Amino acid sequence: MANTENTSESQDSQEPQESQESRTEDDNHATARRPRPMEVLREARAQFAELTNLTPESVTSFEQTDDGWSLEIEVLELARVPDTMSLMASYEVELDDEGQLAGYRRLRRYERGRSDAQRHGGR
Repeated sequence: MANTENTSESQDSQEPQESQESRTEDDNHATARRPRPMEVLREARAQFAELTNLTPESVTSFEQTDDGWSLEIEVLELARVPDTMSLMASYEVELDDEGQLAGYRRLRRYERGRSDAQRHGGR
């Protein structure tokens, strides 16, 4: 009987250790699930293209925010000849902390050959 009690005591003493190991593994899995910046970029471009049927040409800004990620994507909206007259657009894309698209909006539309207006004085 004494051996049975010892066995049950040793099993009881192992449970907290196993729980601690499980928590450590869960913490490692949570860290492993967090997407890396390049994964977020690739996934954001793919999700945006699927939703809008527009092909991203470039990502002009990318940053991690409190709620996830924010990036600006440039796309060709209307091809024209010559190419410098094609209409481009810049979109702000918001992603949650797992890298899933949460929303987007067009910031501006412009001809490919036009540069951003420079602001001098009050003009």
